[in-house]
Amino acid sequence: MGERRIRSDRLPRHVAVIMDGNGRWAESRGLSRNEGHWAGIESVRAVVR
Repeated sequence: MGERRIRSDRLPRHVAVIMDGNGRWAESRGLSRNEGHWAGIESVRAVVR
């Protein structure tokens, strides 16, 4: 099967990341909500690399 290509004029100009649940995630693991928000930041950084 050949390589598929997307025309550059069809690519999105921006992407939104909605970060929801970081505080609940942290609390369910016995961490502070603040620690959950920092973990969420690191997750987003890993995704956008």
